[in-house]
Amino acid sequence: MFGYSHVAQVSGELVLIAGQYDSDAAGHTTSRDFAVQVSNAFINLGIALRSVGLDYADVAQLRTFIVDHNLDKLTIPGKKIAEIWGERPPVQTSNGVAPLALPGTLFEVDVVAVRG
Repeated sequence: MFGYSHVAQVSGELVLIAGQYDSDAAGHTTSRDFAVQVSNAFINLGIALRSVGLDYADVAQLRTFIVDHNLDKLTIPGKKIAEIWGERPPVQTSNGVAPLALPGTLFEVDVVAVRG
């Protein structure tokens, strides 16, 4: 829809997952609530990973993007990451941003995953 692929296999082992956000099948955000958007972005990430036979355990690196970043907002993805990966989360870079590409989008996550 927006001119990019959600998933790219770079080599036999390396898989890149484009920014996932709170979206429905048409690509529109479903909520204005930051916590809901974080949860839905990680659900969409799981769908993208499974589409190439991977799962959250295969993620080596996370990059998160938070609109109007502050410490309170930072705890919300932190809790979700702990819920998914427990004591051994992937490496992560968190980025505070002004806007994201689509109006109303407050959070986005992209990953580097490794097959095997």
